[in-house]
Amino acid sequence: MKEQFYQYIQNLQDQICKGLEAVEGRAKFREDLWERPEGGGGRTRVIENGSVFEKGGVNISAVHGKLPEAMQKMFNVGEADFFACGLSLVLHPKNPMVPTVHANWRYFEMYDDNGNVIQQWFGGGQDLTPYYLFEEDAIHFHQTCKTTCDKHNSEFYPKYKKQCDAYFWNAHRNEARGIGGLFFDYCKATPEMSMQDWFNFVSEVGNSFLEAYVPIVEKRKDLPYTPEQRTWQEIRRGRYVEFNLVHDKGTLFGLKTNGRIESILMSLPPHVQWVYDHHAEAGSKEEKLVNVLENPKNWIAD
Repeated sequence: MKEQFYQYIQNLQDQICKGLEAVEGRAKFREDLWERPEGGGGRTRVIENGSVFEKGGVNISAVHGKLPEAMQKMFNVGEADFFACGLSLVLHPKNPMVPTVHANWRYFEMYDDNGNVIQQWFGGGQDLTPYYLFEEDAIHFHQTCKTTCDKHNSEFYPKYKKQCDAYFWNAHRNEARGIGGLFFDYCKATPEMSMQDWFNFVSEVGNSFLEAYVPIVEKRKDLPYTPEQRTWQEIRRGRYVEFNLVHDKGTLFGLKTNGRIESILMSLPPHVQWVYDHHAEAGSKEEKLVNVLENPKNWIAD
C-alpha cells in the first residue's frame, strides 16, 4: 500500500502543479529535493510572486525511521518504526476575491520489531478560506466534495464536512479558519472498508481538487479590488497563520519529526497584518464573512 500511495502522490503533484501553472499564466513552480537525516525526504514545489498566486506550495514527502518520542506519546505506544507519506498544498492568491485553499492527503504505517505492519491509516481533506464570501463559490467547492464522497459512501460528506468544521476551528478566536470542506483521519480497515477501498476514496478526493478550486480562481482572479480590501485580506491571513502555528497537527508533526522547516512553513502567507482589536464594519461584506466563520453553515441541501 505504501508504494501504491507514494506513486499516486508523485503523479498527483505533477497533475496539480500543471493545472495551477495553467491558470497562473506567468510564474512557475520551483522544485527542491530534500533528505531527512533520520530517513526519507521529499519534493517541495513552491510558486511565488505570480500574476495570480502570491505564494503557494505543493509538497510531497515520504519519511521513515524510529517514531519520535513526542509521537509515541501522541499515539500512546512505545518505541516503534514508522513510515509516513503525503501531499500537502496551500495556495495564497494575490487578489482578495480569490480564496486561499489548503489540501492534504496522507498515509501512515507503524511496525513491530519484526517489521510487520501493526497499524496503518489514511487521512486528509481539502478546505477553502475566502476573504470575501461568494456563496456560489462555497456551494461549488462543497458540491464537488459531496459528489466525490457520494461515489463511495453517502455518509462520508456530512461526516467529514462536520469534522472539517470542528478541526479548522480557531478556538482562541471562536471562529472557523474558513468555510470548510472535508477532513478525515485515522481511516483504518473495517469489515466495510478495506485499505484498498480507503485508497480508492482518498485518491478520488485528491483527483477532485483541481475541479473544486480552479473554476473559482478563474472566475475571481481578474476582479477589481481596493487597497482596503487588500488590507482585510492580510488581516484575515493573520488568523490563518494563528491556526497553523497554534493548532495544526500537520505542522506540529513536522516540527516534532525533524521535518524540513522550509517545507513545513511553506503554508504561511508572505504578507500578513495583525491590527490591534480589529473589527469588521457593521453591515459590510467583511462582516458577512465573519458571521459565517462564527457560525459554520451547510452549503449543500441534504
